[in-house]
Amino acid sequence: MLFLWKEGIPYWIVGLAYALIGTGVGIAGTPASNSLTSSVVVEREGMASGTADLQRDFGGAIMTSIFGVLLTAGYSRAFDKLITGLPTSDQQQISSDVVVTLLKSFSSAADIAQAHPQYQTQIIEAAKSSFLAGTDWAHIAGIITILIGAAIIYFKFPKKEEEKKLHEQYHAEDKGV
Repeated sequence: MLFLWKEGIPYWIVGLAYALIGTGVGIAGTPASNSLTSSVVVEREGMASGTADLQRDFGGAIMTSIFGVLLTAGYSRAFDKLITGLPTSDQQQISSDVVVTLLKSFSSAADIAQAHPQYQTQIIEAAKSSFLAGTDWAHIAGIITILIGAAIIYFKFPKKEEEKKLHEQYHAEDKGV
């Protein structure tokens, strides 16, 4: 999405990218869940399943919050740069209340644009480009998070042979051997 989502991009491209992301998550989710629950003795599968659900739900909530903060911070910073890049005479015409409202969110900027129809096009264009700058921050954070997660999995979790031994051990325990 970082490389696709730019001003003027057709909706179908964004929709296709999100569909591919959803498909990838759907395809990866079941094996990941199965791997977790099958790596414990049967008596503890409920605990493993509950732990997996907690991690997924809690992690999703935390990451959604972090991405939201980054999106908002990126939007606000980009819009602030646009305002400070205006000539001084134009900056003086914008009240501090309007600036604060513009920096809050895209919808706040749209409300300001509606209240000032003579500047509506400029405000909406500035809000769009600022929103896209904010999404870049969130996408970069997502990429970094995925890379850190992949590194942790690669270096910290059991290797394939060790995992097979654990599966065999748990299977033997389940059968009472």
